Amino acid sequence: MWNPPWAKARPSRSCSPWPNPVTRCTCARMMPTPPDPTPCHPAVMKKAVPRPRAALRDLKPEPHGAITPGEMERLGLHPSAVLDFSANINPYGPSPSVRDALTHIPIARYPDPDALALRRVLARHLSQSMENILVGNGVSELIWLVVLAFVEPGDRAMVVEPTYGEYARALRLMAATIVRWRATPDDHFAIHPDAIASRLNHERPRVVFLCHPNNPTGQLLPLDALATWADAHPATLFVVDEAYLPFAPGAESALALNRANILVLRSMTKAQALAGLRLGFAVGPAPLIHALRQVQPPWSVNAAAQAAGVAALADPAWLRASLARLQKDAQALVQALRARGWAPHPSATHFFLLPVEDASTMRAQLLRRGIVVRDATSFGLPTHIRIAARTAADNARLLHALP
Repeated sequence: MWNPPWAKARPSRSCSPWPNPVTRCTCARMMPTPPDPTPCHPAVMKKAVPRPRAALRDLKPEPHGAITPGEMERLGLHPSAVLDFSANINPYGPSPSVRDALTHIPIARYPDPDALALRRVLARHLSQSMENILVGNGVSELIWLVVLAFVEPGDRAMVVEPTYGEYARALRLMAATIVRWRATPDDHFAIHPDAIASRLNHERPRVVFLCHPNNPTGQLLPLDALATWADAHPATLFVVDEAYLPFAPGAESALALNRANILVLRSMTKAQALAGLRLGFAVGPAPLIHALRQVQPPWSVNAAAQAAGVAALADPAWLRASLARLQKDAQALVQALRARGWAPHPSATHFFLLPVEDASTMRAQLLRRGIVVRDATSFGLPTHIRIAARTAADNARLLHALP
């Protein structure tokens, strides 16, 4: 009988060098020392588990505005008893035509994977070619598509902060090297073009994420500076998130710059109040849009969202009127806060940052009174809350609830 080289003694004829799997018998005269088990050995297979990618090990969910049903359930709150000032959404809701459109959706059919009807309307609305538009499941999906299409592990990518956390989270998932330029509350989070240009020249990032107007600060991006940056760095993709542009009256879009390396993201969940349906779109040069389309899952935008988008765009009067009312509501709220001794930061939008002693404590206090505000700690601002103005009646409740 063959004797393995690692055996310490010769076994008897009645004993195997391996323990009998049935009797568990081992020879008293020989206790073999087996080699390290192979990956297929049962001892190893019992310990083996599927392991996710290394980039996921420290990847945490990014906090967002709006209170979740789970949190309300834990706190014993009913949704009807809570006013949400933490989500930057049009409080006047969608156009009535949207509700009508949702009653005529053939839900037994697959949605149009190319969103042709919606893209056709968007093309007319934006004076763009259809090939320059990609519809997505909200801006968040489009951010992830950008990273999948344009970022390799180890690439440098730049984020202008404080800002929406999904930019950095998506980049971390792709194991990118994130470089940052950060505005500060000392000058109300103003953008400094020369400082950003210096950072761009030093880092030479592959992708830059910019928010215009910025969330959570409400600051607008200087478009002349963006044009200069884009011209100086033609190999860098500048992604401009304009989800909140409709809330900034008179603000211009980066689309007007017409650069080959500028991609604009827009949302229909905020101003058009379609948050529950998730709808956004990207606008840019055809090669950029083609790259995003290559990595987009099929049917990612459902039929209800597409139909709602078409209906919302067909009623611009509703959008103009509701946003005009909201602008007045926001101005009145800011004035009332200042009259009470608060010091909200200037903002081009209906949402703004409010300095407080401790953001998490303030959020908890207001939540007990049925008011939800955004704790800005996740933006790196633990002494600020973000407030999105609502209707005049709702704003009065917030003012009454503030300590």
